[in-house]
Amino acid sequence: MIRFILARLLKAAVILMAILVLNFFLIHAAPGDPAAVMAGEAGATDEQFIADLRARFGLDQPLSTQLWLYIKGAAQLDLGYSYRQNMPVAQLILDRLPATLLLTLTAFVISIVLGVVAGVLAASRQGGWGDTLISAVAMIFYATPLFWIALMASLLFSVVLGWLPGFGYETIGANYTGLVRGLDIARHLILPATTLGLFFTAIYMRMTRASMLEVSRLDFVKTARAKGLRPGVIQRRHILRNALLPVITLAGLQAGQIVGGAVLTETVFAWPGIGRLMFDAINQRDYNVLLGVFFVSAAMVLLFNLITDILYVVVDPRIRIRS
Repeated sequence: MIRFILARLLKAAVILMAILVLNFFLIHAAPGDPAAVMAGEAGATDEQFIADLRARFGLDQPLSTQLWLYIKGAAQLDLGYSYRQNMPVAQLILDRLPATLLLTLTAFVISIVLGVVAGVLAASRQGGWGDTLISAVAMIFYATPLFWIALMASLLFSVVLGWLPGFGYETIGANYTGLVRGLDIARHLILPATTLGLFFTAIYMRMTRASMLEVSRLDFVKTARAKGLRPGVIQRRHILRNALLPVITLAGLQAGQIVGGAVLTETVFAWPGIGRLMFDAINQRDYNVLLGVFFVSAAMVLLFNLITDILYVVVDPRIRIRS
């Protein structure tokens, strides 16, 4: 296991470096630069002023030199400096990362739990009205744009009913501490996490349902029924356990998509995470912040994939890990 983890970490480092280089060239290929944007906001059209800004940001250096300096810094976990925010990018991301992790992990748990439970219920009622109803509701959430669900949820539960706060990470100016602050953050988390989680619930529901129906037709399940085992035991220990493997694979692959979906969710609900930070950085042409967010997001996806491979052994001990 240790050898496997070390080998995967080495591969992840190579992949992460390749992603960093690719994102660097893609971002610098986009029109405009921070100096031009800041000069436009300041109402300055002087070429010398723009040239001074470019020299200050290091944009006057050759692209190869900029890339080398950035890779050298990233290898030391130095993601550069944000001149728009006047602080190191690493510190800026670390300040926002807990909010994003809280949102995405909560949404991930919601989507997995609801998706698997709904898939099991739909598979056990194959062809019935329960199966049709669950599948229809799940597909409605999947087919509806995420931002629209977020807006409607905020309008209904915050504006109309007044049950939940509609935006923010916590109540501004309340100065709560301890358990009271935790409960306040949890109330603010309900709407964005549920909105983001429901979108992915439909995917896991469909995968769980299809996988369970496929496993239920295999010979070892027929043998278990012939032995007289209770239906609940067969469903839980024989069918569901084997049907979860493709669900885990899909969950590992889509873990990064939840971070991407958090951009819209954080923008609608004014959630102070790295998704909203990335959205602001795009408008401001803040290259270092964009590269830093991409770097952290890619690292999170690679970490989730490693955890997925380890979970294979937990779910099915017959699988042997190889590096």
